Amino acid sequence: METVSETSRKRMTGAERREQLIQIGRTLFAEKGFDGTSVEEIAASAKVSKPVVYEHFGGKEGIYAVVIDREMQRLLSLVTQALSASHALVKLERAALALLQYIEESSEGFRILVRDSHAASGTGTFASLISDIASQVEDVLADEFKERGYDPDLAPMYAQMLVGMTALTGQWWLDVRKPRREDVAAHLVNLSWHGLTGLDPAPALTPGSRGLVLAPVPEARTARPSERESKELEKARERKLKKQEKLRREQEKQRERELKGQQKALREQEKQREREQRELARQRERETR
Repeated sequence: METVSETSRKRMTGAERREQLIQIGRTLFAEKGFDGTSVEEIAASAKVSKPVVYEHFGGKEGIYAVVIDREMQRLLSLVTQALSASHALVKLERAALALLQYIEESSEGFRILVRDSHAASGTGTFASLISDIASQVEDVLADEFKERGYDPDLAPMYAQMLVGMTALTGQWWLDVRKPRREDVAAHLVNLSWHGLTGLDPAPALTPGSRGLVLAPVPEARTARPSERESKELEKARERKLKKQEKLRREQEKQRERELKGQQKALREQEKQREREQRELARQRERETR
């Protein structure tokens, strides 16, 4: 019969270890950022050696790419659901609620998105994520503009304004967390829907949006990485190989320099011996005279 200690020493499967490293990396990236996090820290937190991290992800870049991809997909999933409502006002309310819900439920993920979006990962930036959301909002605005006699060609610009305003408010709310989520959403919609000159002194969400909690599309976590994760992993491995090749070339150059130095030293020693022998020969010649 297995003892508890024997059971606790059972090794994780590849999929379990992969998921563990992703979650540890997510926490460290949120706390310290991409540059402030090292492979050593990730490995130490997982109680594994550095080669295990390299084996699964090729380095911290591979983990970061997966974390960013998951966070972006989760947020986009929530916003896409919100924009499926029929009325434009309700769409705006639910889109604001979707972002705030994501911030509330995935604070670590949001901190990573707005803090880094590091170019080394090869992934998109927070700005590109905002543009993705804005592209969905502009379709809603274009329809509304047509109905109200406004120029629909202006919809993309207004979409960027609305989404940018909401995103910046979300960054502020990430730390303060006051007022509550629904109140923040109500005030955001109040400004975007009525404008400064028509602000409602006591804004509130429509009944259909109150108490709304969206359910993100479940992440598919299988033993094998997704196609995008595989590509990012391959990129990380290529970067690792390039670094190794660069280090190998530098070491080879260093060996060549050392060899040349040794050969030069030998030549100098040989010349010195020849000088000494000539001097000794001259001295003997003088003595025989």
